[in-house]
Amino acid sequence: MFEGFEMRKVAGAGADIHMRIGGDGPPLLLLHGFPQTGAMWATIAPALAQRFRLFVPDMRGYGQSSTPDSKGGSAYTKRVMAQDMVAAMQALGHERFAVAGHDRGARVAYRMALDHPSTISRLAVLDILPTAEVWRHMNAEEALETYHWMFLAQPNPMPERLIGSDAVFYLDHTIASWTKSHALAPFSSEALAEYRRSFARGDYIHAACEDYRAGATEDRRLDEEDLASGRRIAAPTLALWGSHGIAASVGDVLAVWRGWCENVEGEAVDCGHFVVEEAPEPVTRALVGFFSQRG
Repeated sequence: MFEGFEMRKVAGAGADIHMRIGGDGPPLLLLHGFPQTGAMWATIAPALAQRFRLFVPDMRGYGQSSTPDSKGGSAYTKRVMAQDMVAAMQALGHERFAVAGHDRGARVAYRMALDHPSTISRLAVLDILPTAEVWRHMNAEEALETYHWMFLAQPNPMPERLIGSDAVFYLDHTIASWTKSHALAPFSSEALAEYRRSFARGDYIHAACEDYRAGATEDRRLDEEDLASGRRIAAPTLALWGSHGIAASVGDVLAVWRGWCENVEGEAVDCGHFVVEEAPEPVTRALVGFFSQRG
């Protein structure tokens, strides 16, 4: 994966970030989600690298990046994780850049756009709704579909110990259940091996749980504060979601994002939650078209 890319360790804001760097053009940061790593972008990275200078990290607590100590989600709020990305990009010489994120990475990306508006030129969010909206729309059906939001946010060590008893089973079951086909077929063998290898470690399981504990507490609080104050995402925004994905359950996904963004466009893609790996060609076209625009 990522043939010809440079691999570097870069200092974040309190975490060491494993970064894959390659391509030529304007800087574009690509953020992965749970329970994956930056390897999720490997399929479309070669095409994007023809147009952009790509920066593909493992976020703190995932992959080959470090796992800062945390309790109650304190070190894994999206605000803190966004600060990692801003610091890492600044260390690499980029004060302003575009960003695309999937799943948890999309939550880091839109928090970065809210907290650091002068830094983010364009934003793409893949198959998510804002965290506050997820909790607002939570009902019996949503709780069954996204039970992991409640399960992973339970106090340490309950979810850590249960997942740790067979972490690879948990990972495989989880990601397969979120695809349109309910199978592992969309994931390359190389990427799947990396996900399994990374997620099998106890400190990474704990970090993932801390990520969701933050989502149930501080991340939600920050979103609600932004809504109450009328604060909106200024960067032009692209929302993509799977027609059989998690975000689609709300109905009109763009209508939700219009309440958060000054300028948003987007569309559904015929796939499940993992839009990059399930539908690489339409997602690549959409990202290239959007990030090639100016302004």
